[in-house]
Amino acid sequence: MFQVAMVNMGSLSVRAENVTTHSLTVECGKITLCLLQLGRYKTASDEKGRMRMTIDEALAQGGAGRFQKRLLGIFGLVWAADAMQVIAVGFAAPSVAATFGLERAAALQIGTLFFLGMFVGAFVFGRVADRWGRRNVLLLTVAADAVFGLASVFAPSFEMLLVLRFLTGVAVGGTLPVDYALMAEFLPPKNRGRWLVILEGFWAVGTIVVALTAWIAASYGAAAPWRWIFLIAALPALIGVFLRLWVPESPMFLLKSGRGDEALRVVNRVLSANGSPTLPPDTPLTLVTPPEGAPQSMFAPGLFKRTVGILAVWFLVSLSYYGVFVWVPGWLANEGMGWVRGYGFLVILALAQVPGYALAAYGVERWGRRPTLMGFLLLSALACFLFTLSMNPTLVAASLLIMSFALLGCWGALYAYTPELYPTNLRGTGMGTASAVARLGGIFAPTLLTFAFAKGFGFAIGVFAALLVLAAVALLLVRTETKDRAIG
Repeated sequence: MFQVAMVNMGSLSVRAENVTTHSLTVECGKITLCLLQLGRYKTASDEKGRMRMTIDEALAQGGAGRFQKRLLGIFGLVWAADAMQVIAVGFAAPSVAATFGLERAAALQIGTLFFLGMFVGAFVFGRVADRWGRRNVLLLTVAADAVFGLASVFAPSFEMLLVLRFLTGVAVGGTLPVDYALMAEFLPPKNRGRWLVILEGFWAVGTIVVALTAWIAASYGAAAPWRWIFLIAALPALIGVFLRLWVPESPMFLLKSGRGDEALRVVNRVLSANGSPTLPPDTPLTLVTPPEGAPQSMFAPGLFKRTVGILAVWFLVSLSYYGVFVWVPGWLANEGMGWVRGYGFLVILALAQVPGYALAAYGVERWGRRPTLMGFLLLSALACFLFTLSMNPTLVAASLLIMSFALLGCWGALYAYTPELYPTNLRGTGMGTASAVARLGGIFAPTLLTFAFAKGFGFAIGVFAALLVLAAVALLLVRTETKDRAIG
């Protein structure tokens, strides 16, 4: 059902409010007729009688089409590269220990330094992106990812490798939150959740590639498999540097910075790429108007509970995920249990992540972000608990596969949910802080592993089950559901 939102003929101007999403513009001479579907946004005219339009309303006219698909391909490539850099820690540690004559626990310091770098990068670059723009930060961090990632391949000593992994971590930590914030700001509300989960799904692609690389390197008796793993992990970022030059700045950021004309040009570029009519050059774009006294800090009274809750979820999921996936690859490759061993099973474990993302992509749009995340948290905890019940290889295999499936579903829902909890002026900061807190989980994971696994593998996985239940409790603090909501 459509409602006439604006008729402009000469000096005659009629407007209606409470209109949004899909619009049809018909032009005939000096007559412009805009039909917009009745919806939830409030649109008003400016002092000249021109209809104001939010960025979300403008993007909704073109839907999610060719432009977003290109963006997804570019961001997805680098997202897979970042996953490869992160997951490489668990796969590379055994051969790093062999190359430099270290204990495996000492070799895992490459993970500690890498996650420390990610903490610094996420904390710093999320804030820089809110001030200087998403595009510039992404170009810098992806280039640094490629340079330091490739340099790691040729590290002559363990000390130099630690330095290079820290710098690579800074770059990866800066890329992840800004990637998501920028992708979110180019998506219409009704498509945002599913597309963000699909982007997160490229993490599984990176994991599979690393597992296959480790398997092939081990099968062919490579002298230092970790060098091959780091090489393969760095190549997509190298390609991504050049692809990122195509990506424009976020129109929401441009508008917030007072660069309305540039924002309109970017929006029209999106509409044109998607085969939709572009907006007239004098269309006044506007951000979704925040209520009076809107929060200017993540910890302001209106956002305090959701911030504490969502950051706790990020930390606890990260601690559990990295605890499992930093230790499990080495355990399966060297020890395992019965037929549950070797790099072949690790590849199967990585493949189990794909349907987890697929269900998360469906769930965030069908059931909502919060219920989907809660379901995956509880399923992850259940899978960890099942692991502790028996050392039967079949049960161990089933619990590990469900664990992989559910934990990656958690990440998919979490990445879709978090950027929508904050307004534009805090979105990069919110994602950067959440990512930084997650990296703290990565930093503490090896230490927790040392103590927990000293009491047995089953005991350690049981600890992760308890942490995931605690994450579900923390999510109760976040009472906002963002499905189909505009971001501003």
